[in-house]
Amino acid sequence: MSQWPIGVFTSVDAGLGVRLDVVEELKIPTVQIHAPHQATRTEAAAQEFLKKCQSSGIEVTCVFGGFEGESYASIAESARTVGLVPLETRAARAQEMKEIADFAKLLGVSTVALHIGFVPEDRNGDNYKGLLEVTRDLLDHIKQNGQQLNLETGQESADHLLEFISDVERDNLFINFDPANMILYGTGDPIEALKKVGHLVRSIHCKDGTWAPEADRGTAWGCEVALGQGDVGMETYLRTLKEIGYTGPLTIEREIPEDREKQKADVGAAVSLLEELRSNIL
Repeated sequence: MSQWPIGVFTSVDAGLGVRLDVVEELKIPTVQIHAPHQATRTEAAAQEFLKKCQSSGIEVTCVFGGFEGESYASIAESARTVGLVPLETRAARAQEMKEIADFAKLLGVSTVALHIGFVPEDRNGDNYKGLLEVTRDLLDHIKQNGQQLNLETGQESADHLLEFISDVERDNLFINFDPANMILYGTGDPIEALKKVGHLVRSIHCKDGTWAPEADRGTAWGCEVALGQGDVGMETYLRTLKEIGYTGPLTIEREIPEDREKQKADVGAAVSLLEELRSNIL
């Protein structure tokens, strides 16, 4: 794989990300995929999806976990419902994430990823310690598959994410860096965060957003916008990726499945922007 191949976030059947036909039409060479529903996490489904990808010259670089009952309706609602943090669903979701990792193995993919949720602030609390235990158990399963887990950024500050990864004490836990999420959740300047966590970044999203009003940051959402139209600063972002030695895919994420035509247009424009920036920077 050449340095910084373009990528896009897509889905087998879960409706997130762009459709695979759009990936083929735009001739994008790599994809991260949202894991399919349980009924289609089968060897037959894996082989069928792989065949589609291979016939179009598309490489699957990462499989993202997601769970029923997660809601991003508000920051408070996402804190309550997302990832492995909610106690009432923690065990079941950890088990499902193991199954997603097993499906990724069927695809020949060595990286799985997820939003772990809002990691509790109190590192001495039972909730935090319980999250450490379940994460270690998940990582041990993933390691037996020859895989690593990348945690999506945004719901914690860079410092707290580093604390958590250190406390987990496993060598196959890394970061999927999404700069827009830092802005959308109000958790910190994305470029400064990237410099702090860069040594652990193994995959990234190219996504853009605008800050919520300063008084509302952390309680009200920022706004996701088309790549290059937000507050991330794409040229600075890519130059910082070069500084930290990141050479993997530049995976575009544009989360507007309700408007497929605009999504396709925005992804096409993002490909052009990234290709232009890449040629200027590398």
